Amino acid sequence: MQKITCFIAVLMVFFGASCDEEQKILPPEPIGPIPSKDQMAWHRMELNAFVHFSINTFTDKEWGYGDESPEWFEPQELNAEQWVETLQKAGFKGIILTAKHHDGFALWPSAYTEHSVANSPYKAGEGDIVKEVSEAAKKYGLKFGIYLSPWDRNRSDYGQPSYVQYYRDQLQELFTGYGSIFEMWFDGANGGDGHYGGAREKRTIDRQRYYDWPTTLQMVDSMQPQVLFFSDAGPDLRWVGNEKGVAGKTNWNTITPDTLYAGKAGIEDLLQHGTPGGTKWIPAEVDVSIRPGWFYHASQDSLVRTPENLFDLYLSSVGRGSTLLLNVPPDQRGLFHEKDVAALLGFRKLLDSVFQHDLAHNAKITANTYRGNDETYAALNMLDGNDNTYWATDDGVTTASFEMDLGAETKINYLVLQEYISLGQRVEAFGIFAWEEGHWKQVANETTIGYKRIVPLDGLKTQKLKVGITASLGCPVLSNVEIY
Repeated sequence: MQKITCFIAVLMVFFGASCDEEQKILPPEPIGPIPSKDQMAWHRMELNAFVHFSINTFTDKEWGYGDESPEWFEPQELNAEQWVETLQKAGFKGIILTAKHHDGFALWPSAYTEHSVANSPYKAGEGDIVKEVSEAAKKYGLKFGIYLSPWDRNRSDYGQPSYVQYYRDQLQELFTGYGSIFEMWFDGANGGDGHYGGAREKRTIDRQRYYDWPTTLQMVDSMQPQVLFFSDAGPDLRWVGNEKGVAGKTNWNTITPDTLYAGKAGIEDLLQHGTPGGTKWIPAEVDVSIRPGWFYHASQDSLVRTPENLFDLYLSSVGRGSTLLLNVPPDQRGLFHEKDVAALLGFRKLLDSVFQHDLAHNAKITANTYRGNDETYAALNMLDGNDNTYWATDDGVTTASFEMDLGAETKINYLVLQEYISLGQRVEAFGIFAWEEGHWKQVANETTIGYKRIVPLDGLKTQKLKVGITASLGCPVLSNVEIY
């Protein structure tokens, strides 16, 4: 017997194998679409800022008509570093600037139009706000993004093929002259009444075909391959379907976009919830403003969202697996208003206080099953702070549970769960149970998890908490759990 064992061992050494390798349990295979490297980095950002600033700031409008004189644009105290430093202190990771809104006024000295800062009093026509913001973002460690409206109520050739070339020419200026850009943002506001070089008429376009988006986006991608494209339907990031700051409680990062395009009506419900088993990974971005309007209006100084309201928006966006894009509009001075700054910093203080002490760190965690009984996939991986380790079950096992014992009865306000979405989004439904008087009592019944799910538990008191996965597209794969 000993001779046979030695012979087998010699063969395994000869062929480069070992007992450990023979018994190694393979990880789960990905299910459906998975996020790209750049999409994964976007998920981890969680908080980004929108900055609507243009000639509308000085006309007290939301949508300029396109006939506004550049002479009206005169922010005498503009300080892009004040914007970005405030956002950095508030914990934001990126900033997206409205380089051109629907009125067509360009915040940089574009070579293709006279309707820009080059013909304004700002810095005697020598200003370049896109440059100032991109440089401030670099200084304070934020990623920089661009919003360039496809609609232009100033251009006389809007609706003709020459305008599409003009739009592409401006994109080329922006994507070759201002450093790395992480997101290109455009929306479905296309066509309607406008100045149009003096025509003062209403123009309609074929929203699906006029811009030839595939060609336009391919051009931008060739200049900056890392850029993520946002529109109503992607192709990289989708609109959440509302401007209220609310993602769907059921929120799939996957969607089938074949019949979608920017500006298509009647798709809000689909965009909010996504599609389980969709053909593309196109997560929802949640855009909302800190004020009722997107541009600054002095009449709204008393209507700035409170830190508590911003925290609620965080729960209904980031807490439902999306990224929050919060608009903060500079005032006519060119500064974030004092009330907006106070709200942002108050929000950060509240966020830090709520998520300061993770009770799960000292908890004992066990699962009713884990993949191949291999510790590589055990429940303890959800508590190690490593994004690349996870708890997983065997293939075909789509219902499972894990328990956490806190050691003593504890007040719990929030449970945080994260899937290992590098292998796809899987969980369709789960329940949360608290140990009460010797038995498990269900305290929540939820659906999707995705990148991050924050479930409010409203001061629940218990020593033990259980999460039961009741439906999943494949074996559950969870990378993190936190309790606060």
